[in-house]
Amino acid sequence: MRYPKLLGTLLLIPVLACAGPSGSQANVSPSGPIHVPQNGDSYVPDLPVSRAPFEQVHASWKQRLDQPYVYLEHRGSYTETGTLIPALHRELAAQGLEASGAPFCLFYDDPALVPVSSLRSRACLPIAGARSPRSPLAYDVLPSTTVAYAYASGPYHEVPRMYPGIYRFMAHMNWVENGPIREMYLVPPSQGTSPEQLICEVQIPAAPRGNP
Repeated sequence: MRYPKLLGTLLLIPVLACAGPSGSQANVSPSGPIHVPQNGDSYVPDLPVSRAPFEQVHASWKQRLDQPYVYLEHRGSYTETGTLIPALHRELAAQGLEASGAPFCLFYDDPALVPVSSLRSRACLPIAGARSPRSPLAYDVLPSTTVAYAYASGPYHEVPRMYPGIYRFMAHMNWVENGPIREMYLVPPSQGTSPEQLICEVQIPAAPRGNP
């Protein structure tokens, strides 16, 4: 599922620059289609895809709409959250529910401030409309909000290396973080999928500085 977008300024931000706004405004065209090996479908990002080592990050903003989803809660290392997605798919099928889009994870805490054992996260699948799933699944709605976002290609465990570029875009806009970080895994990893074919969209909820 793709959300309707209200696009803001596109900023090319060098990840290795000093803290604070940097780079210059630029009008650039989106990347070409990304082909999904399993079924031959194509996914076309609406921004250029940022690639490791993320020396440049192509960031913008949009208004995200409400998104119902089911999830498995996790407490502990963020490196473990994504491993819950296969179990999430199996439980969804066992309960006769159907995902309406790509899986995603939500990350609630700053690992620099919170002990690893206390980090809160969720492995999630979007669904259409309200549901009452059975345990161990739970249901929630990701609320409509303004998000800063960018696309990353490469191994999913390296996606956080792109975060500083999005935060610098937010600093340029005089925004602060206002909710959990969302990583959407738009191309599922599988046998025959190279790391360069993997695409992840990162969304960081944003609010004006001084008014979170």
